[in-house]
Amino acid sequence: MNTLTPFTVNPIGFVASPFKEKFGIPRQPKLCPVSSLLWLHGDANNIDCIRDIELNSHIWVLFQFHQNSQQGWHPLVRPPRLDGNKKTGVFATRSTFRPNQIGMSAVKLLDVGVTDKKVWLEVEGLDLLDGTPIVDIKPYIPYADAIPEATSEFAPSAQETQLNIRFSNAAHIVIEELKTLIPNLKIVIEQVLKQDPRPAYKKGKPDDKIYGIRLYDLNIRWSIDADECHVLTIEHVL
Repeated sequence: MNTLTPFTVNPIGFVASPFKEKFGIPRQPKLCPVSSLLWLHGDANNIDCIRDIELNSHIWVLFQFHQNSQQGWHPLVRPPRLDGNKKTGVFATRSTFRPNQIGMSAVKLLDVGVTDKKVWLEVEGLDLLDGTPIVDIKPYIPYADAIPEATSEFAPSAQETQLNIRFSNAAHIVIEELKTLIPNLKIVIEQVLKQDPRPAYKKGKPDDKIYGIRLYDLNIRWSIDADECHVLTIEHVL
């Protein structure tokens, strides 16, 4: 039996995204059309590292679930796809609690550039927490990475969104005030909340709780009534 030698993976950069806490982050990439920045650092902070990357419309981003390392992992998990009622193998799911906390997402590449000698890539659809360490970046190659005949009985299709989003007058006023600074704020809030970020056991049941999520530097407070989500207030985080 071969002996596996531990090795160290050094981050090549980090994510700057509007998602400031895990609660509310879409459970898969592309579910929310929000843009994020990938800032490179160290030896990877070199414009030569991304030369010609703009020849690709999409890229793979490999990252670490850095806030999960202290909680460890288990062979069996309860994925939200199964409403948290059934256990299945960790390697048969995309659970964030994994042996090496490594994840990957395919995202759309929007732009690349350098600001104050720091190299960045702008991407769309990334489902990651602000500050997430980036492990690697690779081009998405359609002829090799796309498999039209692939199937998954576990997740055969995207889950249908059921929540209608309603904004209070107070929320509309704040969105209007911020339209220059965050022009797509209303769309981002809608896309995040229509997925119903609550725990699986809460769905389909009466719920009088008022929830809050952090987006950008804002606290979004909302509640659920039947199949409607009511955005109550949008406040700046002090």
